[in-house]
Amino acid sequence: MKPLIAFCQSSIGKKWIVAVTGLVLILFVIGHMLGNLQIFLGPETLNAYGAKLQGLGDLLWLIRGFLIVVIVAHIVTTVRLAIQSAAARPQKYAVKKNVAASAGAKTMLLSGLVLISFIVYHLLHFTAQTIHPEWKTWHDAAGQHDIYRMMIAGFQNPLVSGFYILSVFLLSLHLSHGIQSFLQTLGGRTRGFAPAISRGGRILAWAIFAGYAAIPVAVLLGVLTVKGH
Repeated sequence: MKPLIAFCQSSIGKKWIVAVTGLVLILFVIGHMLGNLQIFLGPETLNAYGAKLQGLGDLLWLIRGFLIVVIVAHIVTTVRLAIQSAAARPQKYAVKKNVAASAGAKTMLLSGLVLISFIVYHLLHFTAQTIHPEWKTWHDAAGQHDIYRMMIAGFQNPLVSGFYILSVFLLSLHLSHGIQSFLQTLGGRTRGFAPAISRGGRILAWAIFAGYAAIPVAVLLGVLTVKGH
């Protein structure tokens, strides 16, 4: 047990924690996006998907709890690495050198802080429905929770949609750098494959942005609507 604790407290151990938790979160982000995109298949499909998730019962809460632990571990370890890195270089360099860095790398802290705020708001808005408690009483003709109507109502607010789009934009910037970083930590970013991996990471990051942003944009443009409401 002590060797494991020592490893986790080491610099390389922290990098592995950030990499592994980052990979878990990327897989969740992709899966969550694919689930949300079922809104374009109509209310019956989306609401049935939501009913299947709710049917998991306690397992769903275990998954949510696991994800919260992963998010906290990712954030805390990232902050600890940043503090450790800053402490290792207490003095400014005599000659300032400009190092090329991607927008994703430069905005990692900003995007991370905004995403934390977004996650909290998103959970209160759509998961716990504490901001709009009346949504809990919305059901479709099949008696399923009307997630379709709930999402339409939520994204009809331009401020909510704007915050959502900004957050997924920053998420994509975060991922465009993060994917490359965790692959490098896990040993998957060799010199020969580095350009392809970098390009693939950017493509995946912006595909995720397009997938998430498509929903509020479609609602604001009237492409997605609720009939009879």
